[in-house]
Amino acid sequence: MSAVAEVPVTPPAAASNGLLQRLTSLDRAARLRLGAAAGLLLAVLAAAFFFGRQPDYRVLFSGLNDKDGGAIVAQLATMNVPYKYTEGGGAIMVPADRVHDVRLRLATQGLPKGSVAGFELMEGNRFGVTQFQERLNFQRGLEGELTRSIQALASVQTARVHLALPNQNGFFREQQKPSASVLLGLYPGRVLDRTQLAGIVHLVASSVPELAPSAVSVLDDTGKLLSQTPDMGGAGSGVDAQQLAYVQLIEQQYARRILDLLEPVVGKNNVKAQVTAEVDFSHTEQTVEQHKPNLALDASAVRSQQVVETGGTPGAAMPTGVPGAVTNQPPQGSTAPINGANPAPTAGGAQGGAGGAQGKRESITNYEVDKTTQVTRGGAGAIKRVNAAVVVNYQPVSEGPGKPPVATALTPEQIEQMTALVRETIGFNKERGDSVNLMNAPFLVEEAATGEQPLWKQPETIELAKSLGWPVGISLAVALILLGLVRPVLKGRAADRQPPQLQGAQLNAVEGEELQRPALPAPVQAQELQPTPEQLRLDEARQLARENPVAVASILKTWVNGE
Repeated sequence: MSAVAEVPVTPPAAASNGLLQRLTSLDRAARLRLGAAAGLLLAVLAAAFFFGRQPDYRVLFSGLNDKDGGAIVAQLATMNVPYKYTEGGGAIMVPADRVHDVRLRLATQGLPKGSVAGFELMEGNRFGVTQFQERLNFQRGLEGELTRSIQALASVQTARVHLALPNQNGFFREQQKPSASVLLGLYPGRVLDRTQLAGIVHLVASSVPELAPSAVSVLDDTGKLLSQTPDMGGAGSGVDAQQLAYVQLIEQQYARRILDLLEPVVGKNNVKAQVTAEVDFSHTEQTVEQHKPNLALDASAVRSQQVVETGGTPGAAMPTGVPGAVTNQPPQGSTAPINGANPAPTAGGAQGGAGGAQGKRESITNYEVDKTTQVTRGGAGAIKRVNAAVVVNYQPVSEGPGKPPVATALTPEQIEQMTALVRETIGFNKERGDSVNLMNAPFLVEEAATGEQPLWKQPETIELAKSLGWPVGISLAVALILLGLVRPVLKGRAADRQPPQLQGAQLNAVEGEELQRPALPAPVQAQELQPTPEQLRLDEARQLARENPVAVASILKTWVNGE
């Protein structure tokens, strides 16, 4: 059995449902939860505001020494620019929107000066500086400026320049020439080629008067001499990087020519070519001197001729022979000399020649000798031999309409024609020993791995996630606070106070309904004699509801309004 009674109810006033009245109607646990939720929400909003206003920092200068770092920090504090250090103090960071402005403003003040002093040493000369000190300061300033210029190169990490500037004196007949030494420290994994070394040498030589490039020595941090002059054996001693680059350039040009010639015929990516070139970098010099055989007298050219004639008057005999007993012998018959040569004097001849006339004639003629001198100098970089290897893929041939093409080998005639083209392309020379090998084989088709990265690994996605991560995190935190703390409090309060319906609504009081409450024990069976106190109170409430439903409705109204 149940009874239904209609009770007119007036809606509560709007002023009585204020926020303060609702807060005071909450119990202690609900107020604590609501306060904790409000505190967490304020903390999240404050953190979002603080980190959202924090600027993005960028590196202003890195690798500074302590002196320059202190000077820059002092200037940043003067300019009211926020800054911070990286781990270890290796770099100074400022807001990203002020990096260029701060750099330009610090550059006007000469910061950073660096650990090497330049010509600014000349600005601090004091009164009474001697000529030696002034010359020494100039030398130090010049070394510092050269060090700064060399350190500006991309591959050079550190540099140090030593100049030897002898004192020039007009009384010396032979003046000493200046010299220089450069010590370089390169970045790991970087090297300097010959052109860069030549640039450093000429930079130093051009900065010092009367300094020859051959008097500049360049060393690396391991003590290796990088600048080698020809008199030191630098030229032609071993394989040079420039020579290797020259050989690679020749091979690449030949391979490119082959590909450009065959790709229009067999298709792109259907031909591979490799060329090996042997280049002679040796410098040869040959001198040949040739002599032709003797020619006839009338065909020969006379270089010089000398004729000597001597003679005496008749009756004027001159004593001949060796003084002594032999000359006293009687003269013998004289004989005519052969080819104008005087015979050896004899004992008889000495006297015989005293009474007759004597004469002498000598003739010397020198002829030119034919001589041919030939000097041959071989230039470096001559190609000794070229070897070319070419692989051509099978060509697709269609077997009919609607059928896929089938890879087919080239005919011998096609291979021969392509080989001839390759020979003409590389300038084939059989006498030089060149070789060309062309092979026709099917290429192995591999499934190309897709180079596309997944969406969550792409840089754009990562950057977007970084930019949206903070706002989304803040929103989730606020939602968790509202749904986890605030909403249960409000929902529990709304469940406790179910407002009566509008006027004309019915207040249903069900009499015969057994209420199931977790805190109350199960209903007492009929055979039990003594009812429990909870059942007595429940029976009294039901009795009151049946007898005076208006009073019960007023009590509920008071509870709902929190009065």
